[in-house]
Amino acid sequence: MSVLLSIENLTLSYHQRGAWREVVHNVSFELQAGEMLALVGESGSGKTTTAQAIIGLLAENGRRDSGKIILNGENIADWSAKRLDSLRGVSISLVPQDPGNSLNPVKTIGDQVGEMLQLHQKISKQQRQERVLELLEKVGLSHPEQRIKQYPHQLSGGMKQRVLIAIALALKPQIIIADEPTSALDVTVQKRILDLLDVLRRESGTAVLFVTHDLALAAERADRLVVFRQGEIQEQGIAAQVISAPKHPYTRQLLQDASPGEVALAMPSQAKFSTPAIQLSAINKQFSLGKQQLTVANQVSVTVARGTTHALVGESGSGKTTLARILLGFDQADSGRIVIDGIDASALRGEAQRQLRRKIQFVYQNPFASLDPRQTLFAIIEEPLRNFEKLSTEERRQRVEAVAQRVALPVELLTRKPRELSGGQRQRVAIARALILQPAILVLDEATSALDVTVQAQILQLLQQLQQELGLTYLFITHDLATVRRIAHSVTVLRAGEVVEQGDTVTIFTTPQHAYTRSLIDAIPTFRPLIKESA
Repeated sequence: MSVLLSIENLTLSYHQRGAWREVVHNVSFELQAGEMLALVGESGSGKTTTAQAIIGLLAENGRRDSGKIILNGENIADWSAKRLDSLRGVSISLVPQDPGNSLNPVKTIGDQVGEMLQLHQKISKQQRQERVLELLEKVGLSHPEQRIKQYPHQLSGGMKQRVLIAIALALKPQIIIADEPTSALDVTVQKRILDLLDVLRRESGTAVLFVTHDLALAAERADRLVVFRQGEIQEQGIAAQVISAPKHPYTRQLLQDASPGEVALAMPSQAKFSTPAIQLSAINKQFSLGKQQLTVANQVSVTVARGTTHALVGESGSGKTTLARILLGFDQADSGRIVIDGIDASALRGEAQRQLRRKIQFVYQNPFASLDPRQTLFAIIEEPLRNFEKLSTEERRQRVEAVAQRVALPVELLTRKPRELSGGQRQRVAIARALILQPAILVLDEATSALDVTVQAQILQLLQQLQQELGLTYLFITHDLATVRRIAHSVTVLRAGEVVEQGDTVTIFTTPQHAYTRSLIDAIPTFRPLIKESA
């Protein structure tokens, strides 16, 4: 294979608080035609900064201190932004991490995908329209004829990510830099996108630089791995060899956190005899889309035993988040019955409904967006107490510090603001805020999907510990079936607003009855094939 890209002794810095701080130290690796090379490591390890530097898109406060970036034999490290523009999209394309901020909100999807073709290809408007439709269909976007007329705010996060991938694929570039390209996607959509990249690699010799914190995914898909930590490469090599015989302790720790093994959780004894914590019976819900009615819940019934973890799984649009919103009282069901902790919540309104929320609290998906950036951590955690309980300043302080300690958040951090914390610390704050009113039930919406594998393992361990100590019930909404297998006692599989299958986790994973459930399970990334190959 020929070398398309060579990074030689690259060192990068950011200007912060009046001084330059080196964040990537003397990094070297090569990317060959047709291969997928994965840069793996935790947030802040330098992998995204390295990828941005390659395409000349470092943040304004970033700079290259030294090193070469050699593309097709030519050092492009000192090229001007204008000269690099001639490469972007043609030779190298970037699929950015955040679909929410990467699309123009005032342009239609069709215009944004077509723009790349318009800039670089002399084809008719009709040909461009056909190519846009073909690209949207290729990345698995449903109803592409309708999507080209829509704006970004009308699409889900997963749909937006597929649009970004379509833009990156438009000109069939030599190299695609994919920065966490599937982190917002369901496992089946993730598989489809990565299968598509594999086809491009085989057919066109396109190389993929895959930036990810998902080591299982990297291990399954990449030809070679480069393991980053604190701006340095810890080890690199053929994926199967790195996974089966890691040389560096940090790589071994990442592997351990990413593959904790299947845990057959025993159902707590009290769960079998007590009143269920949650009962949703025959829930129906429709939304109006113009003249059409969209059914998001069709006769859905779910029972969650007290003190257990129940997972709601399914692809985007399956209805799982809508069910959670109905349970929490944010949305009203069209029909059906909701019983929370023995209380019929279906008919509650006003103050009675507000007081019921003390029993059931919500932990949001994104720890970076769910905390008020203007408040201190103390104020964030304290706020529910101010809303629900008449306590003295000293009593509130004691309660806040006690719950912070319970979630392993150092008390000295409470004077800080969210921007000063890591993702894992922020999610601990969100959990502390949810626990401060001593609820019986927590609803967790993708509560670990934005976290690195090591931090994710810590948060899941914390949740299990809190459940054992406090007898909490969890409703865990997720598309991450590997996490479900580790933490959930029972599972409901949703598809297009209907229950496809439900039961205890071990049974669902070992003997799934429905083809859709089997497809979800089959799409879970696994280390095992690689380990077998290298044996």
